[in-house]
Amino acid sequence: MDTQPIKLTAAERTEFERRMRSRTGGAHAALVARVLLLLAEGRPYREIAERLACSQPFISKWKQRFVDEGLAGVYVRHAGRPIEVLTPKMEARILNWTRKNPTDGSTHWSTRRLAKQLGVPHMTVARVWKKNGIQPHRMERYMASNDPDFETKAADVIGLYLHPPQHAAVFCVDEKTAIQALDRKDPILPLSPGRAERHGFEYVRHGTLSLFAALDTKTGTIFGKTVERHTSQAFVAFLADLLVKVPGKLEVHIICDNLSAHKTKRVEEFLADHPRVHLHFTPTYSSWLNQVELWFSKIERDLIHRGVFTSTQNLARRIMTYIRRYNEDPRPIKWKYNDPTQRIHVAQRSTGTVH
Repeated sequence: MDTQPIKLTAAERTEFERRMRSRTGGAHAALVARVLLLLAEGRPYREIAERLACSQPFISKWKQRFVDEGLAGVYVRHAGRPIEVLTPKMEARILNWTRKNPTDGSTHWSTRRLAKQLGVPHMTVARVWKKNGIQPHRMERYMASNDPDFETKAADVIGLYLHPPQHAAVFCVDEKTAIQALDRKDPILPLSPGRAERHGFEYVRHGTLSLFAALDTKTGTIFGKTVERHTSQAFVAFLADLLVKVPGKLEVHIICDNLSAHKTKRVEEFLADHPRVHLHFTPTYSSWLNQVELWFSKIERDLIHRGVFTSTQNLARRIMTYIRRYNEDPRPIKWKYNDPTQRIHVAQRSTGTVH
């Protein structure tokens, strides 16, 4: 190997020093610059190799390129990967493999695992997935109703939303159960610019309570009541309190789910004593048909999820305060069913009563 030192002009030395300090030029360019600067100082190959953790052939290669071509030779000459054209056949192959189970025991493919399996660049897989709207890392859940009378019950409920009976009030009723009164052991750190609100990991349980809620589908107002346990007796008492709020000349249609507490002898006796009250049950596993579930998700986001409560009494007061404030500006839910001919046929006016 030629171990003679190289000679650098002032401009060449300035350029190599710039590359050595650059944060954007790349580690390889900085390493070559350091090698050439040390060669210009007359350092031997062995010392440079130990100091920069590179091989002596590497030093000789870049020294020879600089001697032959100057600065023009001190650039990486890599031909790069040959251009691969995404053909319809390759795209179909990627899509076909995407729908198969991975061969390594995992539950779904990643771009790199599938690319390794097919011998293609992982970005090719990513582009095919993006083009076809495929996201193997995501999963959604669903619940299919097994109710043999699904269409009939669903049409009855939707009919109450779209074509409510005249001289009647329609309410969506349900319970939000086991609401925990959680207190925090550590102080809450409020949000600030660049930092989200932070809660301590440890908490204290102060018990639970349940919330009965009735959503007036016409006005959007909420009638709520907290109880220690959601029993059939509590449900009947809630219905009795609700009737007080409704003028006596109006029929009352109540949409509720199939909870056993809604179908007890106490409830049947209440319905017999109050003939203007009609219960409409949603199909099994079809809570999405009950509009009050949407309001439950709202109070969960607004109050319960991040709330700090010192007792169940404090939790109950906070819930009732939230309901009163909500009723100052209620918003009815605009129920839409885009294609009634698809599956569920809605009657002109809902008159069915289920006891």
